Amino acid sequence: MEGGATEEAAVEGRPQRFRAARRLLRAELYYGAALVAFAVLSAFVYFNTYFGWDLRVTRALQGVPGLFGFMSFVSLAGDKWAPFALTGATALVFLLFRRKSEALGIIFSAGGSAIVARLIKVSVARPRPAADLVTIFTEGDLLSFPSGHVTFYVTYFGFLFFAAYALLPRGSFARRLALIVTALPVLLIGFSRVYLGRHWPSDTLGAYLMGGLWLALALDLYRRRKQRGTATSNEAARS
Repeated sequence: MEGGATEEAAVEGRPQRFRAARRLLRAELYYGAALVAFAVLSAFVYFNTYFGWDLRVTRALQGVPGLFGFMSFVSLAGDKWAPFALTGATALVFLLFRRKSEALGIIFSAGGSAIVARLIKVSVARPRPAADLVTIFTEGDLLSFPSGHVTFYVTYFGFLFFAAYALLPRGSFARRLALIVTALPVLLIGFSRVYLGRHWPSDTLGAYLMGGLWLALALDLYRRRKQRGTATSNEAARS
């Protein structure tokens, strides 16, 4: 009887394992495609100071009046030392609530991506948009690809988005509000950096790709750590 029940459970578990393997394969294909797209874009950027569509899109966006204050506000969280302060403060809050996995996850996601983005910036060495081509509202360092602001927003707010999705009660107002508050900066930061003349659209596109790739890696490591913690807790409870 016991052997039959075990065999029946194994048979019933096959479709679930098949679906999990199919989801994993689909995720790997998406990840590989994004990695190839980023590599190709980086190669073109290396040989081009800017593209024709970069100039057209930037001038069209900067032609919209009255957005300077709003676009400057959108970029505030990525200015100067703000990313380091926000990441450190968020990790500390997670630790205060005994969320060690989330604290490590936000540090790896936002902090690790900053290191990778800087290495790519130095390697590609693409200059910022020039003042004789577009309006430059704010000044900064000379390297442009990929956008550090966009990379930070994707990996910092993106991690918080998925943490809120996983941790907060389903259907609650707090969860809906957290998802909106963390998604909006990611959606808006690309427009902000182009409008302010700090980056070409292709810089922000590269940052979205690179940030998304790093965020996916961070979330995978975070999920694995959570699963190990759950398995350890279950074993301790059984013993």
